[in-house]
Amino acid sequence: MAFWWVNQNQTYEHEISGGYMWSPKRNSNGAYNQFYENMTLVQRGDVVFSFRNQKISAVGIIQGPGITSGKPKEFGAQGINWSNYGWLVAVKWFPLKTPISPKQHIEEIRPTLPEKYAPLNASSGSGLQSVYLAFVPDAMAIVLIGKMSQKDRDLINTAEIFVSGDQELQDAQEDDIQVLIEQNTAIDSTEIEAIVKARRGQGRYRRNLELIENACRVTGVSDRRLLRASHIKAWRLCENNDERLDGNNGLLLTPSIDLLFDQGYISFSDDGAMLISTKIAHEQLAALNLPLDENFNVGAFNDRQSEYLAFHRQNTFKG
Repeated sequence: MAFWWVNQNQTYEHEISGGYMWSPKRNSNGAYNQFYENMTLVQRGDVVFSFRNQKISAVGIIQGPGITSGKPKEFGAQGINWSNYGWLVAVKWFPLKTPISPKQHIEEIRPTLPEKYAPLNASSGSGLQSVYLAFVPDAMAIVLIGKMSQKDRDLINTAEIFVSGDQELQDAQEDDIQVLIEQNTAIDSTEIEAIVKARRGQGRYRRNLELIENACRVTGVSDRRLLRASHIKAWRLCENNDERLDGNNGLLLTPSIDLLFDQGYISFSDDGAMLISTKIAHEQLAALNLPLDENFNVGAFNDRQSEYLAFHRQNTFKG
């Protein structure tokens, strides 16, 4: 179990009620941001302290590492300069019985602050506006937990029982999108059916894809009964329904390869080189018989596929 600190002044109500944290992937100028990168480092069962209005008001149990997600619509004008795509982490939140004021305990907290990327001003104990998600050393977590009620401490000690999984969140996101599509009176029922079936790689979308791809590029399996029609740009992230039905926005993949691709553990360059994430053990991939030769190539992609793959590499691939 690791500990984290999230500053939620602007988005607290939305994130707590929605059961998530959300951040951009980069600064507005495109620069790397460690506090955003931390969204990919959290793990199931980790504990996060929610800080707003200079108090820790809630604790959360992380349900899984960050997944690519569109900026929540409920944010409205908040974060107007943020990218439309970012990291979303599922969290089960629990409001504290008695919120903690770090300022009141800064003398105890100060020696435990991390040397780099600290979430607090070491002198005053005030929160730092530039921080979103920060790592909390165990020593600092011990001090903070020591200020909680016994009930809140018991919650953290049994954190593992509150873990579900980020796939549930992805499914929930897609459920919400599907409801909006089904309620859209500007789309006829035949089109709605095609779009909904595309979510599961079925119907018109699969037929469009099979005009372009005829086998799994990684394994070579060509029996369509063993292949899934996987979106390159995830169904939930598509800008419009044309992208959801575009056969170029897909690959035919065997189930294990589909899972690796969908979760961002592999991707492909435009010329067909397979890219492998550093965030999964290679021995696990070897157990799946994934080709690990750095020269392994699945063949070049057409121009439209390459556009979708660029999105996948930037937004889904966990490089």
